[in-house]
Amino acid sequence: MSAITLETARARLTQYLDAEAAVLSGQQYSFGQGDGFRSMRRADLAEIRKGIEYWTQQVENLSISTSGNGRRSITPRPLW
Repeated sequence: MSAITLETARARLTQYLDAEAAVLSGQQYSFGQGDGFRSMRRADLAEIRKGIEYWTQQVENLSISTSGNGRRSITPRPLW
């Protein structure tokens, strides 16, 4: 199994967001190839949203790890 890249995670998140939009408008949505082919309907909206949460987290984690500096916290200081 190969590692997931930031590009792959972003692409998959986009697919799930597109699926959610299509399902919310009353359509069916299909994506993937071969054994990974998926077709989703309105009944799958909860599953789609779980996928959105998962891929959002993956994008955030990979963005942090590829940025080299992680998240930074800035403490505001008065200018007086």
